[in-house]
Amino acid sequence: MDERDFFDERQEKKTARLNCPHCQQSEEYEITWLVRTKKRQLSGRADERDRARFSKARSYMLRRDDMMACKNLRCRKRFEISGVQSVVFTE
Repeated sequence: MDERDFFDERQEKKTARLNCPHCQQSEEYEITWLVRTKKRQLSGRADERDRARFSKARSYMLRRDDMMACKNLRCRKRFEISGVQSVVFTE
């Protein structure tokens, strides 16, 4: 079984306060996350090894956005999001 069979996936937007490294302006940005929630139970076609992997699996969020465009109209440069974690466990 694939890891995606253990989780339900959905996209979610969360806000974060980020600073543009070019103009130093702080602003609220919406960051897109892929939320993977562990299913309540495993399907019937799983073997013993899949059950062991499923018992260790945890719900988590993956950051989808790596770059943001500055909201300052004079700047508008793209910058990399480095101050926000890329994987967050939710349990």
